[in-house]
Amino acid sequence: MSRSPFSLALAAILYGAIFLTANAVNAADLSAADRASLKEMRSGDMLKLVVHAKPRDRIAETFRDLYGNPITLADYSGKVVLLNIWATWCPPCRAEMPAIDQLAGAMAGKDFAVIPLSTDRGGVEKVAEFFKDIRVENLKVMHDRTNNVARQAGALGLPVTLILDREGREIARLLGAANWNSPDARAILRRVIEMTGGDGGVIRA
Repeated sequence: MSRSPFSLALAAILYGAIFLTANAVNAADLSAADRASLKEMRSGDMLKLVVHAKPRDRIAETFRDLYGNPITLADYSGKVVLLNIWATWCPPCRAEMPAIDQLAGAMAGKDFAVIPLSTDRGGVEKVAEFFKDIRVENLKVMHDRTNNVARQAGALGLPVTLILDREGREIARLLGAANWNSPDARAILRRVIEMTGGDGGVIRA
């Protein structure tokens, strides 16, 4: 039985959408050459960055913002994410936070986000007070009082910073403090954005 021109056109559109979606999903996976390129870019503090052979499953645990609203990594789908797991009682965490705030001011946008996830058990107020003391301008207070995100991430020490692809899967991590606003760090993050289908070019001063 012959199909109408309308049904043929609709079928073509649906097929095209499926094809593009499949390509977008596949494009999110870094190739061996991509991973090798990232490893070669490491210098300075970024020498501590471990690039995984395969992406790790997205963490499904819920955390909260300053007002108690539930948030998951799925809310950041479509963006490369720098997830920094830290606490106010941790001196190296406190030391690196200004650079992370500067990075967020320079790069956060449609392709990239920074999540500073505190594990403080004393409450979100301690985090907000610390951010006020160091004059944070670009970061939002994020809190995981249950420590479930850190536990699922296998964070054995603080700070630990994860680079997540656009599906929220961990592709690299760095244990310990680092200058995340350094040219080396920015270059690696821009490269990840480009590798996963975004524009890693423009950086705000």
